[in-house]
Amino acid sequence: MNDKCSKARDEKRYERCIGKEGFARYAPGVCGMTDASEAYKALFCRTFIDTHRDFEPADLPWPNLDAKTIDRLSSIPFWTVALASESNAGYMVSAFAETLGDPLLREAMALQGKEETRHARLLYEMLRRYGIPFEPPKAAQVKASSRAFIDFGYEECIDSFFGFGIFGLARRIQLFVPELTDIFEVVLLEEARHVTFFVNWIAYDRRLRGRAWAPLEAASTALGYARALRRIVTTFAPSARNGQKVRGTGFAAEGTFAVFDGVTWRTFLQACLTENERYLRGFDPRLLTPRVLPVMARMALSLPSRPRFRRSATRSASPRA
Repeated sequence: MNDKCSKARDEKRYERCIGKEGFARYAPGVCGMTDASEAYKALFCRTFIDTHRDFEPADLPWPNLDAKTIDRLSSIPFWTVALASESNAGYMVSAFAETLGDPLLREAMALQGKEETRHARLLYEMLRRYGIPFEPPKAAQVKASSRAFIDFGYEECIDSFFGFGIFGLARRIQLFVPELTDIFEVVLLEEARHVTFFVNWIAYDRRLRGRAWAPLEAASTALGYARALRRIVTTFAPSARNGQKVRGTGFAAEGTFAVFDGVTWRTFLQACLTENERYLRGFDPRLLTPRVLPVMARMALSLPSRPRFRRSATRSASPRA
């Protein structure tokens, strides 16, 4: 009883703090922050903590699948790498949380580590339950540091944006039974919470370090996405050891799009934008959400479609070059 009363008092104090700081409800981000910025930290941390769902993967309503659906799941090539990626992420984020001195940030970060670890257990439960072959992940060998979390955060921003689109298309064509899609939805909702927490945490962290100057933030963000893209692209390069192509992580894995026959890049980007907005629109509008990829996708979609006759014209003109 005392714990509940204490929690209620804390939540009221956070609300008073947010109100005192004078955040504009429809002006999200750091523009409303003061030097004290405690309200901003309270807002994004409490939002993340209070929206956590407590469940065990084994207790989810896993449906019975026919052989065709299991074969379709088995044909997706990234399960082993995704399992290892989620396991490493859970270890890294949990270890990084222990290095934080701020109690509220540490609580929120530790909760994300718990959820990343649970994602790995959920994947393991699905693979085990349906007899899908995979290799057990090796012991985590990742460093727990601010740099590691930042790199991981930008990779999640890329992974979630395209993952939202992929599963949106899968739901549209009924690639899997609805009961299985609903379980994937649980993971996607948590990914939306993770990327929202990340972009607000890094904005807060830059503010504390005196790096909130807009040009410096833009450069840091560009560097973060560039590092993330390099890490993802590297997974497609031939391995230096055995000459084999290493499959990508998460939804960027090689072969992911093989099940979407006839989907154009425009259809895919539009699905990414639509699903991204659907997953992120429920957050408090005072919070930042990832914007780089949605802006780039809209710019790409605004380009005029190339008429087919131009392609043939170009081919006929090529001998003159």
